[in-house]
Amino acid sequence: MRLGKRMMSLRRRLGLLVFLTLFVLLAAAPCLAQRRMVVGQDDSMPASAEFKAAAVDSVSWALNRTYVFEDVAKEMEKHIRRKLKEGEYDELETVQEFARQLTEDMREISSDRHLGVQFMSDELLEEYQQGDEDPDVAHQLAFERGRKRNFEFKKLEILDGNVGYLKLNSFNDTSLSGPTAIAAMNFLGYTDALIIDLTENGGGSPSLIQTIMAYLLDGSTHLNSFYIRDGDSLQQFWSAPYVPGPKMVDTGLYVLTSSHTFSAAEEFAYNVKNLERGTIVGETTGGGAHPVTSYLFPSLNMGMRVSFGRAINPVSGTNWEGTGVAPDIEVPADQAFDAAYLDALGKLRERDMSDEEAFVLDWAIQGLDARLNPVEVDVATLESYAGDYGPRHLRVESGRLLYNRDDRDPIVATPMTETMFSFDAVPYFRLEIVLGDDGAPVKLIGHYENGHTDENPRDQ
Repeated sequence: MRLGKRMMSLRRRLGLLVFLTLFVLLAAAPCLAQRRMVVGQDDSMPASAEFKAAAVDSVSWALNRTYVFEDVAKEMEKHIRRKLKEGEYDELETVQEFARQLTEDMREISSDRHLGVQFMSDELLEEYQQGDEDPDVAHQLAFERGRKRNFEFKKLEILDGNVGYLKLNSFNDTSLSGPTAIAAMNFLGYTDALIIDLTENGGGSPSLIQTIMAYLLDGSTHLNSFYIRDGDSLQQFWSAPYVPGPKMVDTGLYVLTSSHTFSAAEEFAYNVKNLERGTIVGETTGGGAHPVTSYLFPSLNMGMRVSFGRAINPVSGTNWEGTGVAPDIEVPADQAFDAAYLDALGKLRERDMSDEEAFVLDWAIQGLDARLNPVEVDVATLESYAGDYGPRHLRVESGRLLYNRDDRDPIVATPMTETMFSFDAVPYFRLEIVLGDDGAPVKLIGHYENGHTDENPRDQ
């Protein structure tokens, strides 16, 4: 018996939105879907034997109707029906436990991290059924969710050296996030290098990829295609032919990735890599390349994500499913920003520039290099620096060098070299300890990011 109601095709609703579309809950990468679905969740909902049989029927129906690889769909059905028949699901007492196990069992055969079944509360079911019945309602619900999170545009910044930084945690469809995306790209439009941080991005819509890539490419460019099982068709995706604002076709581009970077975020990185448009920095991504549609099973309080197609990159002829996107510069995700920023500054420093511009870049490069390659100075050396230098004072406490000026509170000095120190509390200032011929400190020189210096001799 089938107890499923298929949601209106995402392709029909919003032009083949993929991965994370209007239905954040059902069409997202697993990590985002699980995060969203805890709303209204009842962990005690029981799963009877009749429920489990009906669920396996419904899930098998959806797989055979939609899953991109028909032979794999049949293998998954065979696998879960065997486990049901042999009693391997008998000890699972709740819908939540059963849904998690079904997901694991399907992925055991398919290795498809987009594929999944999850519990849905009555409240959440009602919300998504309203959206299923009326696309305008679905769009408004998605917009209201998205705007409260700024459509996942988390941070915009112009860094020293005129390097732009964008942290984007989801590719919300352009019909929702378009004005925010355009404002962000225009804010970054005159930078000399650009870092796009996707380390916490779990996926989204290819339409936003088309919008952002349009700012980075000269002319409309074929980015990706999707083979669709239903109708045996192929749909191409190109970057938008026009953007409101300046293009950044010559701007150095860096894309930060992690093992959590997934789905549409991987497509963005994969496009950049195959078009040789920029540098990928960080970790190999999660490996999910299949577009996803979704089903509701209201009588079962369950929803399901099913991959209905596969990506085909026009350059590689394949995709990143199961393999992920490998970085050009491989570093742990928490070091990806520093590594990308340092590489960007190094390339910018090779250009012809004024002394003032060179100083700004050198200041930033030295700071990053010190952070990536920390220096340790032994306590005995630090203690030799302790003393009074006019209004400036150094002392050692708990193995750390502390600095203060006049009667201000002391701050921790972090060694960049054995004699140059920086301060997290005042990043625009550094302190140099000048040694005499006998190796003893004779004066302090304060260095400022605007190029100014001042100095004080050690008190006698």
